[in-house]
Formats: sequence, structure tokens, C-alpha cells
Amino acid sequence: MDGDADIASVAALIGDRARARVLRALGDGRALPASVLAAEAGVAASTASEHLARLVAGGLVRVEPRGRHRYYRLAGPDVGAVLEALARVAPAEPVRSLRAGSRAAALRYARSCYDHLAGRVGVAVMAALLRAGALTGDGSPGEAYELTVSGRALLADLGVGVPRGSRPAVRHCVDWSEQRHHLAGSLGAALLARMIELAWLERAERGRALTLTDRGARELEVRLGVELPA
Repeated sequence: MDGDADIASVAALIGDRARARVLRALGDGRALPASVLAAEAGVAASTASEHLARLVAGGLVRVEPRGRHRYYRLAGPDVGAVLEALARVAPAEPVRSLRAGSRAAALRYARSCYDHLAGRVGVAVMAALLRAGALTGDGSPGEAYELTVSGRALLADLGVGVPRGSRPAVRHCVDWSEQRHHLAGSLGAALLARMIELAWLERAERGRALTLTDRGARELEVRLGVELPA
């Protein structure tokens, strides 16, 4: 018979600063090679390999062989949710350079939270969907968010259908930088993927920050009624 959840073992894995940086680098759901993760963590390749082996053994990261190379990604959306929850209670890292400040500002404006949209833009999209009646509820235990019939039609006009599968379609995260809700679940993932496909948002080559394009800003305002932050 299994006992209580062993929170300490998972916390110990995340608690190492280098491993935390590796997990943060994987926070947008993409798979990355060990060389990139070593650079993100600021450690030698051999040290990164040791950290990755521990994360894989602990069930937080999975490895994907691709030919002669090995790529790593978060084990699933639950791991991304844990990282987002920790970020909400963690103190901000000090900003010691203009580059670090610019990166921090970009993350707070728009970023991927595992596979869905977060940051100020993500929160604004969630608020717009609620104003438009596309979603009902307030996210509390008795008032979970639900997609309405008009919401299905609105998203269908954008080419976004409700994904089928075991993963819940409508979920929410409490955004760590805004302390408000953004859309998660398989619907949130499908919406972000469609926005990238339409070139409303662009991924950086590295990192979780997303760039809102001029076209994206216009379309979000006109088609979804999103009130974009400055």
C-alpha cells in the first residue's frame, strides 16, 4: 500500500538552482538538447547531464532520442503547473543588467506557460473571453470555467476547435506575474498554437517569451475584443 505523497523528494529536485533553471528553460513545453540546457543553467555539459539524469529519474523530465542526439522536455502539463505555482510564491530574481531587465519585461508581457499563453497578454485574452460570454464561471471550485455555445462559435471562426482526449479542455492557471487567471487546458494549448500559426504571436528561438506582432495586436482587439496592456 502506498503512503502519503513524497513532496520532499520532488522539492529537492527542483530546489537546486541549476536544475530549477533547466526546468524553467523547458517551461514552454518544447524539447531542447542538453547543450542548450547547460547554457541556460550556466553549468558545464557534464554537470548538466548529471542534473538531467536526476530530473528524468524523478519523473519531472523525459528524454527523447532523435538520431544521435537526446532531447529533453517536461514530463507533462502537471509539471508545468507546479513550476507556475512555485513562481507565484517565489521572490523575484534581482535584475543586474539591461539585458536581464528586457528579458524579464518580455516574459511578463507575453510568454508560454507550458503550452498555453500567459503574461499580461494571456490574462487580457482570458478577460476578453469572459466579457464576450465565450466562457462562464469564475474559476472557483463551485464555478469552474466552461466554454459556452457562443464561445465554441467564436473560436471556430478563428479555426480553433475543442480538442478531444483525456486532458480537460478548459482549465486555468493563476498567472504568477499578474496574479490573475489565464486560459490553460487543451483549449488554451490549441488557441496558442493557432495564434502562432496565424503569426499573431512569434516564439523566440530560445526562452519562453513570445512576441506579439502588430497584426496580432490588431486581430486580438478586433476579433476577440482584447484590451491589450501597454
